[in-house]
Amino acid sequence: MTPRLALCASTALVLAACSNLPMGTMPPQAMTPFSQDSLPETVKVPAGHRVAMETVGVGEITYECRVKAGMGDSFEWVFVGPEAALKERSGRTVGRYFGPPATWQSMDGSKVTATQLAVAPAGSGNIPLQLVKANPATGSGAMTGVSHIQRVATRGGVAPAAPCTSSSLGQKQVVSYQADYIFWKPAA
Repeated sequence: MTPRLALCASTALVLAACSNLPMGTMPPQAMTPFSQDSLPETVKVPAGHRVAMETVGVGEITYECRVKAGMGDSFEWVFVGPEAALKERSGRTVGRYFGPPATWQSMDGSKVTATQLAVAPAGSGNIPLQLVKANPATGSGAMTGVSHIQRVATRGGVAPAAPCTSSSLGQKQVVSYQADYIFWKPAA
């Protein structure tokens, strides 16, 4: 087989393999490592850390119509909590994200909660990018040693467009969202 024919054959095999993957996924060997280069400085993880796991969170955020704090005659949609499946880039579920409090749990049972350090705008209609500092993990497994979690590549998730008025007080609305959750550990 000539080198050109071998190249064409291997390219055809790769294209055939990719055609069987769900839309938006790439074979693991074709993925490039996550880079913070295009992120705002406020949500970058400090030097001395490495990516431990990359996931895509797909789920919903619940909001409730409540009285604005200190303003008895004004109302607003208030964030109640998320519920999302955490998936590898290949689409396999590896955990979940839920709250309150914000909790990331691996399928192996290990989990972390975290404290928000910073947010940055992510475009109209999208929840903000976020950087959190993880608390020590409970259980041992994938979440053990996680120091920071970034929420990037957000889509959707903002408060409902429906009016929040005195007649809708206490009503809940659920909105869909998606975001990449990048888990970091010290580079040690």
